[in-house]
Amino acid sequence: MQNPIVLFDGVCNLCEASVMFLIRKDKKDVLRFASLQSRIGQELLKKFNLPTQTYDSFVLIVGEKIYLRSSAALKVCGYLGGIWRLWEIFWFVPKPLRDTVYDFVAKNRYRWFGKKRECMLPTPQIRKKFLE
Repeated sequence: MQNPIVLFDGVCNLCEASVMFLIRKDKKDVLRFASLQSRIGQELLKKFNLPTQTYDSFVLIVGEKIYLRSSAALKVCGYLGGIWRLWEIFWFVPKPLRDTVYDFVAKNRYRWFGKKRECMLPTPQIRKKFLE
């Protein structure tokens, strides 16, 4: 089985913090990561016919299936296992409502958490988790 791939906004401070959280909690070393702005991120966006110039969505790719926005976030929690799986209960919240909350945070993330000039560079210890 191919590892699930998380695509994230590489210049967003909130997104980077979320990725670092996922790396720490991914005890089974299942998840792989790429920024939406990276070459591989752009290729994957094109493959799934997603916009390549807007970076306001968290994307999870599992094989040939994609999850976007709140669905991606909830699905990722399942991969973390343990107590984090409790977040999956929010699958019962209607997707339009979940995505409304997601979109509100996504719209304000730069203002609330800041933005970098360039994508993060993974440390040598976590580089294997990032696709190049």
